[in-house]
Amino acid sequence: VLSYVAGIAWFLALVFPPLTQRTYMSENAMGSTMVEEQFAGGDRARAFARDFAAHRKKSGALPVAWLERTMRSVGLEVYTQSFSRKLPFPDETHERYMVSGTNVYGILRAPRAASTESLVLTVPCGSDSTNSQAVGLLLALAAHFRGQIYWAKDIIFLVTEHDLLGTEAWLEAYHDVNVTGMQSSPLQGRAGAIQAALALELSSDVVTSLDVAVEGLNGQLPNLDLLNLFQTFCQKGGLLCTLQGKLQPQDWTSLDGPLQGLQTLLLMVLRQASGRPHGSHGLFLRYRVEALTLRGINSFRQYKYDLVAVGKALEGMFRKLNHLLERLHQSFFLYLLPALSRFVSIGLYMPAAGFLLLVLGLKALELWMQLHEAEVGVEEPGGAPGPSVPLPPSQGVGLASLVAPLLISQAMGLALYVLPVLGQHVATQHFPVAEAEAVVLTLLAIYAAGLALPHNTHRVVSTQAPDRGWMALKLVALIYLALQLGCIVLTNFSLGFLLATTMVPAAALAKPHGPRTLYAALLVLTSPAATLLGSLLLWRELQEAPLSLAEGWQLFLAALAQGVLEHHTYGALLFPLLSLGLYPCWLLFWNVLFWK
Repeated sequence: VLSYVAGIAWFLALVFPPLTQRTYMSENAMGSTMVEEQFAGGDRARAFARDFAAHRKKSGALPVAWLERTMRSVGLEVYTQSFSRKLPFPDETHERYMVSGTNVYGILRAPRAASTESLVLTVPCGSDSTNSQAVGLLLALAAHFRGQIYWAKDIIFLVTEHDLLGTEAWLEAYHDVNVTGMQSSPLQGRAGAIQAALALELSSDVVTSLDVAVEGLNGQLPNLDLLNLFQTFCQKGGLLCTLQGKLQPQDWTSLDGPLQGLQTLLLMVLRQASGRPHGSHGLFLRYRVEALTLRGINSFRQYKYDLVAVGKALEGMFRKLNHLLERLHQSFFLYLLPALSRFVSIGLYMPAAGFLLLVLGLKALELWMQLHEAEVGVEEPGGAPGPSVPLPPSQGVGLASLVAPLLISQAMGLALYVLPVLGQHVATQHFPVAEAEAVVLTLLAIYAAGLALPHNTHRVVSTQAPDRGWMALKLVALIYLALQLGCIVLTNFSLGFLLATTMVPAAALAKPHGPRTLYAALLVLTSPAATLLGSLLLWRELQEAPLSLAEGWQLFLAALAQGVLEHHTYGALLFPLLSLGLYPCWLLFWNVLFWK
């Protein structure tokens, strides 16, 4: 209990100095903002945006021909790439199995260097045209950059269709790999190795703030120096910058600052734990390219900024990135952010997870000692230690006897991973549901069926050791859970800590004696599915947009379908991790609870 409380308390204390530190620039080449931004193409950007929106509305898709013509007119080498992707099932965004599109990109060759390194400015375009202003600003920046002579790196201006699908297709073709089964044409033009990338999303030609997204695929984060660079140029230009949609606390000496920082920190933990790429930048991180997504927010605040201010901030960032002699590596890659100006390094937040995992280790040690004492015998009456009396063979617990519950639990996890996508056609033929609904309903059915099957497997071992069979099984389950959570914490701290916070208490308390109804309720409330539902409700509560239970349930069903789709489309690992690892492990504790 003390170890668990210490872990939670340590995490909550991360928002208080000195555990949270002020950010600082580690890369000497980007340590100064003494560059003179000269971008003044706001009117030109708005004109490009209007033309783009008009052509897109007329064609109903990305106006490829207009983009090619416009990029060539500003002096870029222009290329296109066609791609197609067969989805495992249609969803609300893509209403068909086969999605095809075209990416357009232009390359500005560096006049002062060979094409060995490059930078990327990308604008994702989805099914709607809300990002027209970003395309206009991209083209205006390309025209402005073309007139400068100080570039030492190639600059790629990329416009992708179908949001992340187009970005993934272009990245796979650029790096000559195929990790998601994407079908695409080879790239006809290439620049140097990509050092950094910025993704831009603007829904209006005026903004009140710029929000930055850092969470990438499977919880990856960009180098902290890139985030520091963004904050520095926002401050220089007077732009209001936010993280998780929250303003920065100004006073960290009072309690209000840390409390606001805790809200921002929890939002980052929940978003990172999801494993989703929260913007096009999230797919660049897989290829060792440091990237950010910048979103223009137009709210009801009084002070607004036009495209010139945003363009100057982007120009300043690209000019500083142009000075890099090597990849960003000086600063942190593993961190948490309670604010843009504050960070928590890995050495300070990792003890919080260590205290939680210590609970599993101590409980496993206790069970092992109890099993060991039962096997070697007890002392004779009278206080004199007698010879060890081994138990009869019929009362021993062999590892082979635990194979049945382990195999059945893993089989349920495998069914949870495989059957929903494979069985969607059968479900749609017999029930009036769409493909995405069939996948989700199959997921829930298999998940619920797992509660009825594994707890009968104790009969294989209960006749041999009715008292110690559950102890041996729980010992294996505790070690299994500790190993999984330990590996997750090292790669995605937010996900590992969130799962440890919910699963560790129920795992430690599960036993067939005592208030079984209370233990069963605790196990159900801390299962992976319940953890996902609770995380969604907490996320919306922190965003100050609370949901009712019915709305939360609908969001939960949508999140299940999205998780399966993103695993098959982009390689997100949350779905296989939960279905093949944590769900079978949770079933073992359910088995222990209903041991007879």
